[in-house]
Amino acid sequence: MPVIVVANPKGGVGKSTLSTNIAGYYASRGHAVMLGDVDVQQSSRLWLQLRPPQARPIQSWAVDADAIAKPPKGVTHVVLDTPAGLHGKRLREVLKRADRIVVPLQASVFDVFATRAFLDELAASRKADDVPVALVGMRVHANTLSADKLRAMADQLGWPLLTMLRDTQNYVHLAASGLTLFDVAKGKVERDLEQWGPLVAWLGE
Repeated sequence: MPVIVVANPKGGVGKSTLSTNIAGYYASRGHAVMLGDVDVQQSSRLWLQLRPPQARPIQSWAVDADAIAKPPKGVTHVVLDTPAGLHGKRLREVLKRADRIVVPLQASVFDVFATRAFLDELAASRKADDVPVALVGMRVHANTLSADKLRAMADQLGWPLLTMLRDTQNYVHLAASGLTLFDVAKGKVERDLEQWGPLVAWLGE
């Protein structure tokens, strides 16, 4: 059972947007998905409360970062949305469960600085040697100097920058209804789904 952890200690980088859409992707593939929310703000859990009954089911899982239990039987895929300020013991506890780690970040100097420190801490963890880690640019225009800086940082650190997701109201409007890109007609979000291609390929089934 894969456990996908979405993590970055910097707040406001799009962790919940990424987490909910990853869960939506797995649900669209027919999997029994559980979305765990380690963040005290419980953004992902609140999003699940907005999810319409006709949408593909995603289970809620309120977890304590200091004591993350095994998910219930029958669940095939887990996505963990983590809080800002994830370091030390809490990070190690989450890493115990992780099969893959996705790190969202934006193309600002503050985000890059905070994320780099987190990635250094991640690299220092023994567990990280066994867990694939990848970066995803959030609200980034691919043909900009900021995007070039993200690519350079990823190359320098040796972490793959899988894709860069554009700044679009599609995510905002869908989130307000408890939905994801994978819950609506492809023609409505075709450009965004193209950007998700490298990420879903890396996530696997």
